[in-house]
Amino acid sequence: MSAPDGNPVGAERSIGQLVAAATTEMSALVHDEIALAKAQLKQDVKRGAVSGGAFSAAGAVLIFSLPMLSFALAYGIRTWSHWNLAICFLLSFAANVLVAAVLALIGTVFAKKAKKSQGPQKVAASMKETAGVLQNAKPHPRPEPVEGSAKAVARSSS
Repeated sequence: MSAPDGNPVGAERSIGQLVAAATTEMSALVHDEIALAKAQLKQDVKRGAVSGGAFSAAGAVLIFSLPMLSFALAYGIRTWSHWNLAICFLLSFAANVLVAAVLALIGTVFAKKAKKSQGPQKVAASMKETAGVLQNAKPHPRPEPVEGSAKAVARSSS
C-alpha cells in the first residue's frame, strides 16, 4: 500500500516531501472550500429568484385582474345583496388587494430566507480559521533514535 504521494506507508519521508504533501492537501482544501462557497451562492441566488418571481406574480395579479375581477365581483355582489353599486365595487377591490397581499407575503418569506443564508460568509470564516490554525501550528519534536537500540514491536497473539 502506498501514500497519496507514491511513497510506501510507514517509510520515512524527507521534510521536502512532507511540505509538498501538506501544500498539495492545503491546495485541495482551498479548492473544495471555494466550490462549497459557489454552491451556497447558487442556492442563495435561486432563493432570490423565487422571491422575485413571487413579487412579480403579485404585481401581475394585481394589475391584470383588477379591471375584470372588480367588475365581475361588484356586479355579482350587487345581484346577490341588492346593495349600492359603489359599495360592491369597493368590496371587489378589497378582495383583489387581499390576494396581492398573500402573494407579497410569500415573496417576503422567501426573501428573508435568502437574506438569512450566510453560506459564503460561513465558508470565508472557515477558511480564515483554517489559515489561523496552520499559522500557529508547530512541528512536533521527534526523539533522536539511539544507535544500536532495537525498536519494540507489538505483535498480536492470534
